[in-house]
Amino acid sequence: MQTLREFTRKTKRGNILKIVREHYLRDDIGCGSDLCQQCFQNEVYQLTSQHEIQCSLFKFPHYIVLDTNVVLDQIDVLEEDVLHNVIVLTTVLNEVKHKSSSIYKRFNELVHDRTRNFYVFVNEHHKDTYADREPDETANDRNDRAIRVATKWYDDHLQASQSSKEFEHSGRAATRVILLTDDAGNRAKAEAEGILVASASEYVKSLDDFPLLVDKLSRNTFENEKKGLPQYPAHLSMKELLEGLRNKKLLQGAFQASRENYLEGSVNVEDYEKEILIQGRESLNRAVDGDLVAVELLPENEWSAPSEIVLEEKNVYADDVPSEERAADEKDMLKQVQTAAASAERTPTGRIVGIVRRKWRQYCGILQPSLVEDTNRHIFVPADRKIPRIRIETRQAAMLQNQRIIVTIDTWPRNSRYPHGHFVRSLGPLGNMATENEVILLEHDVPHCKFSEEVLSFLPKLPWIITEEDYAKRVDLRDLYICSVDPPGCTDIDDALHCRELPNGNLEVGVHIADVSHFIRPGNALDKEASARGTTVYLVGKRIDMVPELLSSNLCSLVGGVERFAFSCVWEVDQEANILAKRFHKSVIKSKKAMTYEEAQVIIDDPMQQNEIAKSLRHLNRLAKILKKRRMDNGALVLASPEIRFQVDSETHEPLEVEAKQMRETNSMVEEFMLLANITVADHIASEFSECAVLRRHPRPPPTKFDPLVKAARYQGYQVDIESGLELSHSLDKCVKEDNPYFNTMIRILTTRCMMQAVYFISGSLQKEEFFHYGLAAPIYTHFTSPIRRYSDIMVHRLLAASIGADSTYAELLDRKANEEICHNLNYRHKMAQYAGRASVALNTHLFFRGKEEDEEGYVLFVRKNALQVLIPKYGLEGTLYLKSDKDGKSGLERTKSEVVFTFNEEDYTQRCGNVVFHSFDPVTVRLSLDSSNVQHEKLVFRLVKPYIKGFSVELNTEDAADAAPPSKKTKKDKKKK
Repeated sequence: MQTLREFTRKTKRGNILKIVREHYLRDDIGCGSDLCQQCFQNEVYQLTSQHEIQCSLFKFPHYIVLDTNVVLDQIDVLEEDVLHNVIVLTTVLNEVKHKSSSIYKRFNELVHDRTRNFYVFVNEHHKDTYADREPDETANDRNDRAIRVATKWYDDHLQASQSSKEFEHSGRAATRVILLTDDAGNRAKAEAEGILVASASEYVKSLDDFPLLVDKLSRNTFENEKKGLPQYPAHLSMKELLEGLRNKKLLQGAFQASRENYLEGSVNVEDYEKEILIQGRESLNRAVDGDLVAVELLPENEWSAPSEIVLEEKNVYADDVPSEERAADEKDMLKQVQTAAASAERTPTGRIVGIVRRKWRQYCGILQPSLVEDTNRHIFVPADRKIPRIRIETRQAAMLQNQRIIVTIDTWPRNSRYPHGHFVRSLGPLGNMATENEVILLEHDVPHCKFSEEVLSFLPKLPWIITEEDYAKRVDLRDLYICSVDPPGCTDIDDALHCRELPNGNLEVGVHIADVSHFIRPGNALDKEASARGTTVYLVGKRIDMVPELLSSNLCSLVGGVERFAFSCVWEVDQEANILAKRFHKSVIKSKKAMTYEEAQVIIDDPMQQNEIAKSLRHLNRLAKILKKRRMDNGALVLASPEIRFQVDSETHEPLEVEAKQMRETNSMVEEFMLLANITVADHIASEFSECAVLRRHPRPPPTKFDPLVKAARYQGYQVDIESGLELSHSLDKCVKEDNPYFNTMIRILTTRCMMQAVYFISGSLQKEEFFHYGLAAPIYTHFTSPIRRYSDIMVHRLLAASIGADSTYAELLDRKANEEICHNLNYRHKMAQYAGRASVALNTHLFFRGKEEDEEGYVLFVRKNALQVLIPKYGLEGTLYLKSDKDGKSGLERTKSEVVFTFNEEDYTQRCGNVVFHSFDPVTVRLSLDSSNVQHEKLVFRLVKPYIKGFSVELNTEDAADAAPPSKKTKKDKKKK
């Protein structure tokens, strides 16, 4: 049976187009219930009488039909293993898919979980439940009617199946069908049509066996809540926002909250060189970090400047606190912000007038103990300082104290100081290593759930062997002396190298990269998962793989002594590393040795070793030095960042020792040939695919970003020239001090802070001059050498394979728009992976210093308005030494006493206290300890030991003073012994 669906569409020219489509209706779609005697069931019964829910609202067996808004708003409730026998209409499924892809994905997993008894009923193609759209009926009203029609049909259908005398004699209560909806209009119509209906909140509260499920309800308002006075300006309607954006009266951009100052944020607007500054709670107007907002630019005479002061919200206000008291407190805080900004250069400033799109997510944090006894209302404090506190209702507060929990935001009404949300789940106890790692992954949006069965189904079946057909299609390089050089403990070995002498006196150099694209075919579930993850994430002692372990640590990893598939880039070079010829091919290799950087260095340095591997390594090392010098002469920058390496206890996973990472010649050797391979491949794919090559660029920083570096170097008597990368590189090379070997490293660390982020892009989206990689001084660059841990490299492998005929091309490979979206995701994932790695280092540093106090030599990296940024070379640690006391008189261990006054000089970026002046790069001695007073945000505290400032520096007794020169470690245990 078929019906016709007619609808009209307006074309760009204004013409009306009538579209007619055939819509097939069937009479053989089963209802999925084991009670039914009429339907043809083409699969196992999904709706069974085994899962009856005890509900005080409906005291009889029942199935549940969900409205779209219930799925969208109450997904956290649905994910709990409580509700069974749920009928999912295709109308609802399609609406959810259209409105929220993330919730659709979560809901889809529930539907496919057989134990939950969620049955998808194709109501849009059932002859008795299809609802045609009526004249003048909106699409939303038609969908609501379709849901009611299907619910009514189900209820009547099941009652007919239970009307037999046999069922009546069984004494069982008849099973009914109820509709859950939070739409008041839909509910009223359902009641008028004789449908059993309830709201999600009413239904959950009636589940006597699951009283705690109420905590997970999404709520716009709290019960018995007083309607307070407005705390914020009203947002403009969506119509007004669109009109303002179209007329250019409003600007649109992503809101970024400040981590240091809760009264400040900024909006990144396209085509604006500077971000729009937002200051004050009313101007921030309920925007949450990540939201897409509409901003009204203030008149230029009202512009301000970023305050650069640390300002945390100390008090938690209830919404019924007298507004005068709160306003006075806030006015005082805003005055601090504006005073601090008064002398700085003003920047475009605005106020947020509306939210174009929310980007709320789940947030990790802790419950703040309530001052009111026997209350269900509590304040949740997020771990991310950018996120405001959230009001929630929970009956589990006592149990959740000292636990990391997850909360999500539901709404932020005008009359509430804080957004409203609900409890989702507990992660585990505070301070527990597994819990804290989970927090890091969640807060940095790192996908880390187990790979699904669908993804794993696309992995090769074991035992995997290389066939004769494989050998025939590839170049056989198994006899070459190929080896890999990696960090200790590396199991995901992406790359291997070889170098051999040719009869003509030249050298053949090969970079062999794991052929991951052979195992991950375009468009399948494994490929989509790798694309979504974007990169492997490395935490201390933990790795979150981009691809399943069977590939990352086994079949793709170029381990020693095992045959593996590779993608080879091979050059013929002369003795001066000039490239004479190049070729690319897919190959089979057998690495002769997998080494660490240290092992490779030992072989190179040992003249007694003259085997083929040793000769290969020495050739590679010599050529690498030539290549590096050539890059430096072209203006490539040698940058630095303080990096830490932990020795971790294999059982407890806690750090045993912490030290700065060591760099050897072999690190540089591998890096040079990876860079050469990336540049060579970039040049090739850009010439073959001028519109759709995946490349990587590093934009030149604007001159203003170099100001802190230039001023700091000038005070030390050095001129840093930033006109070009080459001049900057030469300037950095000259910044050397005989008496301070670490000075040049610090200058390079400061230079790193001035850099822009390198990003992936598609060649057709930019002019060729914009391809330039500033840090490497390379006109073109890409990533080819790490496909096990970077999806960008897989994309590049596919382009390269297509260009040499080693693999076929396909439409998506050449789809510029689709690949640009993938690049945006990759840039985001790489940034988040970096932040997660740093957060993991910070966590392990805190664990290492717990219960310890150490005096260490350090250097002032740069001077801030109210702090010194200090670097400890021994550990590669960086931390803040605060110079100003809290306004409220409370002083933490790292704060000064109020009578000590520091004066900041903006001209030369110095801090003065009496006769002591702090400049960048000045040596200091600091005492390191861990402040655990804030259980959620433990801080590594830096306190000044030398130079000594009375009332500010650590007070030393005679014995301590003797120990302080030269500085030595001092633990609490040592003090107790004394």
